[in-house]
Amino acid sequence: MIAVIRTGGKQYTVAADETLTVERLEGEAGAKVEFTDVLMVGDKVGAPTVAGAKVVGSIVKQARGPHLIVFKKRRRQNSRRKNGHRQDLTVVKIEQIVA
Repeated sequence: MIAVIRTGGKQYTVAADETLTVERLEGEAGAKVEFTDVLMVGDKVGAPTVAGAKVVGSIVKQARGPHLIVFKKRRRQNSRRKNGHRQDLTVVKIEQIVA
């Protein structure tokens, strides 16, 4: 069974026993996480969410994304800015989908 959940402003298609990398969630490795913002379970589509549905998972680790360069240049203005950015991420293992 698959489900579509919403977390961190993004939507993810998940299945049981699958790992997923999402925006940072609070908690240590091994902590349980519940996603109650479920948009679809199997063939049931919510309006906007499926009532009573949730996805249960556990946090595998807290990680950081790749280093990105943010470069802004205004041509002919002698104006340049260079910044770096690394996004905080959480790796979650989906354990079960409760419909």
